Amino acid sequence: MPGSIFGTLFRISTWGESHGQGVGVVIDGCPAGLPLEVRDIQLELNKRKPGQNKYASPRKENDKVEILSGVFEGVTTGTPISLIVKNTDQRPKDYSNIVDVYRPGHADFTFDEKYGLRDYRGGGRSSARETIGRVAAGAIAKKILKEFGITLLGYTRSVGPVIVDMADFDASQIDENLFRMPDEAKAIEAGHYVDDIIKEGNSIGGTIECVVTGVPTGLGETVFDKLDANLAKAVMSIGAIKAVEIGAGVGVADKKGFDNNDFSRYEDGMLIKETNHAGGIVGGMSDGSPIIVRATVKPTASIHIEQPSVTRQKENKEIMIEGRHDPVIVPRAVTILEAMTALVLVDALMLNMTAKMDYLRKIYTI
Repeated sequence: MPGSIFGTLFRISTWGESHGQGVGVVIDGCPAGLPLEVRDIQLELNKRKPGQNKYASPRKENDKVEILSGVFEGVTTGTPISLIVKNTDQRPKDYSNIVDVYRPGHADFTFDEKYGLRDYRGGGRSSARETIGRVAAGAIAKKILKEFGITLLGYTRSVGPVIVDMADFDASQIDENLFRMPDEAKAIEAGHYVDDIIKEGNSIGGTIECVVTGVPTGLGETVFDKLDANLAKAVMSIGAIKAVEIGAGVGVADKKGFDNNDFSRYEDGMLIKETNHAGGIVGGMSDGSPIIVRATVKPTASIHIEQPSVTRQKENKEIMIEGRHDPVIVPRAVTILEAMTALVLVDALMLNMTAKMDYLRKIYTI
């Protein structure tokens, strides 16, 4: 199965299945000399692990990461870094009723059509547990970015119809509520809304956002490898994501050019943008202002309501999905969005070293 490798110079390869022995990632291209401990990675994994509250899957996994290679005495060696998280709460029997039935909203049918077989235990490679490798690699990418003053802030912008008013944005609230919303009042409102969704046996989606500050100008290329194009591919590769926006996103559709253009001025020799509708990327390259990436998360496909479906034998059949599932995946997806954004930016930083002779001279001139 191709398609499990991402990146050019900072390259990752994720592996493992939802109910297999474990999941993990191999990171190739991480420079030597980066201080790295298990704790750095574990802090990020803790944000996406299941079983933390009533709005997440009750599957009880510690998601404890182990570093198998590429780190010596707390520092990266420049060799491939291999990370593993063992699955400890597998319940394949929960999926025994779907061996021959295709679940609505899942990749069951397409897997069967493509490969002639599928791992029906929680979706195998299509499971959200695959994202553990992304988040673990993203933790390392974030450490590299931090070395250059680049920081990422992810949060939930909406859950169903409950939308954060950006005028009330409070970053300190993101880690203080179960929905990772930068607005305490909206987080409480979202809780009441999702409680009703749970009673129905249903699920709900929402939107998440990541703002990156401290990004230097000139990251990204001008044609196929535009920074926003690479970000869009990275974020769309997350299973639950159905749409990606940069900056004003779909909001530009009803704007006039004069209203949508970002005007600039100089203050004390510094270029200042009056607005940031472009989301920090112009012509495929970063312009030095905050990069804004927004993603739309679909409702969890597995719901506790009987649904019409079909079987491998081409029969019509009603199905009730068993197992443990999130009524809302949105809060856990925030750290995955941050991870994929960080991976793209680290790769872009490394690739940008070839943009000017001056960059090469700084490295190789004695």
